[in-house]
Amino acid sequence: MNEKTYRRKEAIALSYNPNEYNSPKVIAKGKGKIAENILENANLNDIPIYEDSNLVELMSQLDLNDAIPEDLYEAVAEVFAFIYRLDEQHSALKVKKNIKI
Repeated sequence: MNEKTYRRKEAIALSYNPNEYNSPKVIAKGKGKIAENILENANLNDIPIYEDSNLVELMSQLDLNDAIPEDLYEAVAEVFAFIYRLDEQHSALKVKKNIKI
């Protein structure tokens, strides 16, 4: 019998505003239905979703409004680089759609 291990969905939402604070902070986190709501809100607001179960596990130890500790900067920088690339791709597609030939 092939049993599939069920793992509860987890989500962490980050915010970064260099004018307000020095490092990204946790603005939402949750498991199960709360995680689903976080992901649904991200989708509804065109906020990119980056999936990394190891990073979620580490960051789930943080409390709401906690700043990301320095030992996670490199991993979080990868997330922001991913978002930056998506923004660049999105902008490029938008420009192509607005060009009339």
